[in-house]
Amino acid sequence: MSNDPIHQFHVNNYVNQPLQLGPLDATINDATVFMAAGVAMAAGFMWWAMKPAAVVPGRAQVVAEGAHDFIHNMVRDAAGEEGVKKFFPFVFTLFMFIFAANMIGMFPYFFTPTSQVVITATMALMVFVTVIVVGFAKNGLKFLNLFVPRGVPWPLLLLVTPIEIISFFSRPLSHAVRLWANVLAGHLVLKVFAGFVPMMAAAGAIGVIGSILPLGMTVALYALEFLVAFLQAYVFALLTCIYLNDALHPGH
Repeated sequence: MSNDPIHQFHVNNYVNQPLQLGPLDATINDATVFMAAGVAMAAGFMWWAMKPAAVVPGRAQVVAEGAHDFIHNMVRDAAGEEGVKKFFPFVFTLFMFIFAANMIGMFPYFFTPTSQVVITATMALMVFVTVIVVGFAKNGLKFLNLFVPRGVPWPLLLLVTPIEIISFFSRPLSHAVRLWANVLAGHLVLKVFAGFVPMMAAAGAIGVIGSILPLGMTVALYALEFLVAFLQAYVFALLTCIYLNDALHPGH
């Protein structure tokens, strides 16, 4: 079972008796514990780093302020000043949670919350519903201009508008699957190469020599996964900004 690359994604309950809150299953399991750990890690770091609030910042404060400015600039570039005023806390929270959850999953024997499609789908649907609610609340029926691109000749609108509608309603699917699939695939490949090391080493002297190659690949993939942990949090947050911009400025 230890060499099974799929076993790391199995959600284990921490109690034998399921906890039901009406129709909801509120049983404490790997997903809930490590999601809470991700929230605590992100919030705890920001509180600890910014607690001194020094004029000459220390290293931790520089990192925290750098993360803040990075997401602030991304929201401003993608959604404008209005987007910063209304949605910066939302986007920053998403980014920090996803990044923290991805980083927690890099520790051996730890669970990766973002490897569960139900978690990434929940976040994607939260963004999708926010876009729809804000779009209609701010623009009324003019929000539907999102499906009618400017400058397109009327005859082509009969073709373009259905494509735009399908594209819009497929956003939560691509938004969720992109994060989930990248994290899942990365951990699968890493586990496969790591599993080759003890298997080959157990084959004797020749196997020990041969295990150097999968060991090197494991180290390289591990370093790559740290980069992916950041990139996938960035991509999810960036797409969120782009979608929110559509709610604020439909048809632009």
